[in-house]
Amino acid sequence: MKKTALIIGAGPAGLTAALELLKKGDVHPIVVEQESFVGGISRTAEYNGNRMDIGGHRFFSKNDWVMNWWKEIDGEMLLRPRLSRILYLRKFFDYPVSLNANTIKGLGIWRMMKIGMSYLKSCVFQVKPEKNLQDFMLNRFGKELYLTFFKDYTEKVWGIPCEQIGAEWGAQRIKGLSIAKTIKHALFKNSNETSLIEEFWYPKFGPGYLWQRAADKVIEMGGEIKFNTKIEKLNLKEYDYILSSMPVKDLVNAMQDDVPQNIKDIANGLVYRDFITVGMLLDKLEVGNIKDNWIYVQENDVKVGRLQIFNNWSEHLVKDKDKVWIGMEYFANEGDDLWNLSDRVFSKLAINELEKIGIAKKESVLDSVVIKVQKAYPAYFGTYNKFGELRAWLDGIDNLFLIGRNGMHRYNNMDHSMLSALEAVKAIHSGSTDKTALWGINAEEDYHESK
Repeated sequence: MKKTALIIGAGPAGLTAALELLKKGDVHPIVVEQESFVGGISRTAEYNGNRMDIGGHRFFSKNDWVMNWWKEIDGEMLLRPRLSRILYLRKFFDYPVSLNANTIKGLGIWRMMKIGMSYLKSCVFQVKPEKNLQDFMLNRFGKELYLTFFKDYTEKVWGIPCEQIGAEWGAQRIKGLSIAKTIKHALFKNSNETSLIEEFWYPKFGPGYLWQRAADKVIEMGGEIKFNTKIEKLNLKEYDYILSSMPVKDLVNAMQDDVPQNIKDIANGLVYRDFITVGMLLDKLEVGNIKDNWIYVQENDVKVGRLQIFNNWSEHLVKDKDKVWIGMEYFANEGDDLWNLSDRVFSKLAINELEKIGIAKKESVLDSVVIKVQKAYPAYFGTYNKFGELRAWLDGIDNLFLIGRNGMHRYNNMDHSMLSALEAVKAIHSGSTDKTALWGINAEEDYHESK
């Protein structure tokens, strides 16, 4: 009799796991998804004919298997130029920060000298033990550059001071970036030296389009997907295998088996950051026809953290090509003052901030919509310092495999989530209960977006 796998979540990890199990054919996957759509946080939302990429997703990976998997699902992906910049002092700077004439002109000679001196002081002569994210950044950038380009934005994302965030977040997301590598990139940009990616693949109707095609393939191959199905009670013995991408906190609380109190306490102490996007349809921008995918807003007089221009991801995301379709991105905690604002009030806030930072006039806004996403970012504080204990206990359940961003409580990119699913499937097919390979994903030191 064919074995059965319960796959919790129809995001990149869950759908990848389902398809890989179906290719082998010896395990029947049942995917359960609490929402009515696929893709998880890699979804595409639609409003009045315009499509929104929630959070923004570049289809790029250093892993050839992932790149080929994507192209097999969607052979019509567009090749898009990569451009992200930082808005600071109402000026645009390269992201990641580059050592070029624009940076020097924008910051001024005096500030550049202070950046250089603080870099030497912090990174060469006074390297700190990395007890928190602030230490991690100071050791790589120095105090002046950290205060200029990193501190305010990072604290917008997480809602707490950098010295209260674990250094592990830097290891996950910033990795090998440093002033030394920035200088190397500036000097050897046109050589064979490692440099940041300048192009990426992108589904013409957004990431949700690709993941819907993947879901269709799961059904075609005999798998099951059950929407609007929330896991509130979970008996681990009912299925041969369980692959979970649901938040670890919710997984532990759903378990019907005996769970030690210390494990419950760690799970319930895990923290998540929630995400709000305000989609706006504009007549025009005040900053001209800019080509950015993202703009990181490092201004401390507004709450907005990031801005997307959807036209620059794909012209197919915009119903009227003569209009500008953007996303104002905010970070919140479910239940806080920002999260609890009505859609009308939130839209008004975003429109005011859009004008305040000089991107567009209020009168240019033709329409707007507010979309909220719970548990978008697993946080590296709360009880995260005890996560190893929780992970060891969960890994000890032979038929349970943690996959994906929330499933592993790790700030994975889309390809990392897919690779965690692949490793889980490999373990199932080989009969192994060792989960070590899953946790080795996204542990490399190199910056993800390099080639």
